[in-house]
Amino acid sequence: MFQLKKQLKIALVAHDRRKADMVEWAVYNADMLSKHQLICTGTTGSLIQKAMNDKGVDVEITCMNSGPLGGDAEIAALVVRKQINLAVFLIDDLNSQPHEADIQMLLRQCRIHNVPIACNRYSADLMITSSLWDSDEYVPKEPKYIKFDRE
Repeated sequence: MFQLKKQLKIALVAHDRRKADMVEWAVYNADMLSKHQLICTGTTGSLIQKAMNDKGVDVEITCMNSGPLGGDAEIAALVVRKQINLAVFLIDDLNSQPHEADIQMLLRQCRIHNVPIACNRYSADLMITSSLWDSDEYVPKEPKYIKFDRE
């Protein structure tokens, strides 16, 4: 599997009905993820930590609060401070969430601050295996927010 040369700070967040999917994805990508710093919402982080330990994988995980208790907002703050390189957020799109405002804030901050965010396993796999992470030539461009004149 492709291995990155530099250490990334990767945020991992999963709603309750997507936690099993996130743990399965993290275990599948354990070799790669163990070389990076993982920042997770509380329950997701503890589940990933346990699954990795059960597989004999040593991984550094920083756990924030649970999402409904402010964990999504804490990760959004890290995005604003440029302390997250990549986010994987497996969202339960089939059920409403009591902390929807925090979820939207995290997604919005990733878009505003140009942090790649994957909301499904396929896009997460594509993002973590991108050779652009190790390219000295590629520099992400800051988003441009300029008025568009239709005339």
